[in-house]
Amino acid sequence: MDGHPEDAVPERELLSSLSLSYPSSLSTKTSIDGQINPSTLKLFLSPPIDLSLPLFHLKFPKPSRHFPVQLSVATNPPPPPPSSTQPQQVPPNSPQRLLKELAQRKKTAFPKKKVPPRQFILKPPLDDAKLTQRFLNSPQLSLKSFPLLSSCLPPSPLNNTDKTWIDEYLLEAKQALGYPLQPSDQLGDDNPAKHFDTLLYLAFQHPACERSKARHIRNGHSRLSFLGGYVIELALAEYFLQRYPRESPGPMRERVFGLIGKRFLPSRIKAASLQNLVFPYDDIDKMLRKDKEPPVKSVFWALFGAIFLCFGLPEVYRVMFEAFGLDPEDESCQPKLRRQLEDVDYVSAEFETRQLSWQDIIAYRPPPDALFAHPRLFRACVPPGMHRFRGNIWDFDSKPKIMECLGYPRPTNDRIPEITEARNIELGLGLQLCFLHPSKYKFEHPRFCFERLEYVGQKIQDLVMAERLLMKHLDAPGRWLHEKHRRLLMNKFCGRYLRDRHLHHHIIYDETVQDRFEHNRKLRNPATTAVQQAMHGLAYTVYGKPDVRRLMFEVFDFEQIQPKEVKN
Repeated sequence: MDGHPEDAVPERELLSSLSLSYPSSLSTKTSIDGQINPSTLKLFLSPPIDLSLPLFHLKFPKPSRHFPVQLSVATNPPPPPPSSTQPQQVPPNSPQRLLKELAQRKKTAFPKKKVPPRQFILKPPLDDAKLTQRFLNSPQLSLKSFPLLSSCLPPSPLNNTDKTWIDEYLLEAKQALGYPLQPSDQLGDDNPAKHFDTLLYLAFQHPACERSKARHIRNGHSRLSFLGGYVIELALAEYFLQRYPRESPGPMRERVFGLIGKRFLPSRIKAASLQNLVFPYDDIDKMLRKDKEPPVKSVFWALFGAIFLCFGLPEVYRVMFEAFGLDPEDESCQPKLRRQLEDVDYVSAEFETRQLSWQDIIAYRPPPDALFAHPRLFRACVPPGMHRFRGNIWDFDSKPKIMECLGYPRPTNDRIPEITEARNIELGLGLQLCFLHPSKYKFEHPRFCFERLEYVGQKIQDLVMAERLLMKHLDAPGRWLHEKHRRLLMNKFCGRYLRDRHLHHHIIYDETVQDRFEHNRKLRNPATTAVQQAMHGLAYTVYGKPDVRRLMFEVFDFEQIQPKEVKN
């Protein structure tokens, strides 16, 4: 080991079979040039090593008083002595090691959910004095003569931020909609328009705006929007039924979608110059559809909810066709071309000469001795030629049972007895058309009478249920009300209410399909639902909205709150 070349080969052969190491317990002294004291050298036998690796690996631990040097020649470390106290390493395929790694991965992949702050978990209940004061200060309990309007007011009084918005922007909204600029709170208490400023302010606070973070503003807007959607649907259904007396409801639904479909509403808002109130910081033309359509639809529906509460259905027509510029004859609103058979029946004389406009709908006032609450709408659904169906077997067998179950005819104060008799005759004819399934007269006018009564009945049923839920749940947001509304009026439930009264046995089917409709649930449920809605449409045209409420909540018990009969 003095560095001579002739000694290198035998020296390597010797070191390949030896592993030299120093135990740490020995105080080995080395010189500066790395010479080792041979008296402390300990030899261990080891397998041959790869000669391409460096021969000596010097590892220096932390400096201490003595400097032990560990000299290792072999690639594999020597096995520890049996008396060693080092912990045994777990084999790589050990189940304990795999389970430990799996637990670590689970901790990393599924972190703990953030727990909300304590103040949002539990709140102390209000004492009786604070609770009473809160209810007394609520605007929802301030009106006794207008319960529906009162239920749509915000549950808390408006604050200074709300009044600042009203002072800055409300005049612009009123001017665009064609209303006087004076504050509405100057009107009398018996006038529902006194709260128009508050409702109009709520209508513009859509969920994407800043003020919707306040709960009373957010809930007030969503409740108005919930009501306004059904108001628009009913208004357009009545208008199109009278404007197109020979058309089935299929094309009418397409016309409604062309007028108030979600994709067309941004252009309607822009036509009324209201886009700056809906999006004060954005250009509506440069926004994406997914960003602008939901807020615009929410504001559009809420506006008509506020107008309906304060001014009624005629004002809804004026704002719809005058302020927003809806045109039923526009090319985008026309229905698809379909095969239409020629109608052999006559329509009412007032529909024969010309098409009715929205001004005609507003200006119409039924005469004092009118047979029906909505005479023109009834004649649009039941033309005079339908009297040829009177006097058949159903008229004598089923009609008395149905009228007894429904509580018809209703008591009225008619000056002339002939008016009452004529109304009852028309009511019986309308009931027969309601129970006349389209399969019986597939290509004749009775089918369209049934479908038109079903169409208006569906819309008035939706509106009546919406009003009921708003007055019943004063603190519920609109989204919850919408889900509740949908669950109460599902098709299978409406048909079940009719079947609970055993009225589905009186439906007139065609002989070829009667067995299928009576025993197939997928066919029976929609058929009974359609009959239920047609009956609501007939009740609305003959007696008005109060009779629809009576049928839904007293006769058929849509809310399922009446006690049931116990069957033995």
